[in-house]
Amino acid sequence: MEANVVVVVAIAILGFGLVSRQLRQTIVTAPMVFVGFGFLLSVSTTTFADFDPQTPAVSILAGLTLVVLLFTDAARIDIRQLRREHTLPVRLLVIGLPLTILAGIVAARIIFPEFNWWQAAVLAAILAPTDIALGQSFVGNKKVPIRIRQALGVESGLNDGICLPFFLIAICGAELSGHDGSLAYWIRFGILQIPLGIIIGITVGYLGGKLIHAAVGRGWMSLSFERISAIGLALLAYGAAELAGGNGFIAAFCGGMAFGNQYPALCRSLLNFAEAEGQLLALLIFLTFGALFVPFALENATPTIILYALLSLTLIRMIPVCISLIGTRLRLDTQLIIGWFGPRGVASIVFVLILMGNSAVPLHDKIAAIAVTTVLISVFVHGITAFPLARWYAGKTLLAKQEPNIAEHKKSAETPFRT
Repeated sequence: MEANVVVVVAIAILGFGLVSRQLRQTIVTAPMVFVGFGFLLSVSTTTFADFDPQTPAVSILAGLTLVVLLFTDAARIDIRQLRREHTLPVRLLVIGLPLTILAGIVAARIIFPEFNWWQAAVLAAILAPTDIALGQSFVGNKKVPIRIRQALGVESGLNDGICLPFFLIAICGAELSGHDGSLAYWIRFGILQIPLGIIIGITVGYLGGKLIHAAVGRGWMSLSFERISAIGLALLAYGAAELAGGNGFIAAFCGGMAFGNQYPALCRSLLNFAEAEGQLLALLIFLTFGALFVPFALENATPTIILYALLSLTLIRMIPVCISLIGTRLRLDTQLIIGWFGPRGVASIVFVLILMGNSAVPLHDKIAAIAVTTVLISVFVHGITAFPLARWYAGKTLLAKQEPNIAEHKKSAETPFRT
């Protein structure tokens, strides 16, 4: 790596860090800044001219980031509390998410007739998970009703792990549609990949958490290694599943959920780690995205690609969200706000990298171009609108708080989510 690239990356991290608290209440977000720095690197140096997104360095960074975020996001969610109180995120995940994927498939088939159903499903699955960290000014505004902030945060924390099986199945279907596939491959995938990932992830999360809990209780483990060991569990779940023939990402997600719900006291250290080192990994993904994928998106952007990207960020998500919230007594503006704040971020970027590593998927370059364009638009549009919409919506709901039995202000427990 060239020294000037290292200097620019260091300046980006340090420079944004110096004013990060001040920028929370503006339209400037960390993903916007790092995507912009990455793009400047790509046009001002020759380092990335012939850089392949599938090089080991990028693949390792992307895989490590997704493993850590899947594990830590899942560990945050209290399943008992989710069943008891959080009807909104359950509706968004159980009804809204499948409808969003279905709407994305249908729209892709109409706009891109060259896609078959499997290729359309790959695109829809890539763009289904949300990353609410891109709308931090909204979910971090304490004047916005906690129930609405929690709905968006919990949905974002769980939907990337839930979307992963859909994405993997769509990838396999698209690969087989491009050539004479073997039924045995399908059977192997169905028997091994997803179930093995779930079983190994839960086992590692539970037993590993039990070991850490015992060591902490006996005073054998320092606080710093308490944090590190939790990330070690995420990597162990991933690696063990891959060695056994399962899916490592699913294992990391399930391991985090088992760890967080069985040993919630240990999660405090894990979440402190995630808000520092985990955020650094995410920002490096955005910088890499700006350097490698933004030029690719600008080069391949067409009116139909931009049309699908805009539909994906609006109607394809907002209509399913509104359908999923029928009967909740939420106002229409609240439903539209929840539908709007479905930004696409780290999970979609890593899914694109996984797709580009599967050259057997027909038209994978075009699918990647559509997904990358959508993420690029989302980073800036959702970042710019988060702060003004938070002020506007907070003011409206504050006035409406005087109304009896207002659904937006129904009591809801606080759940930490990634910022």
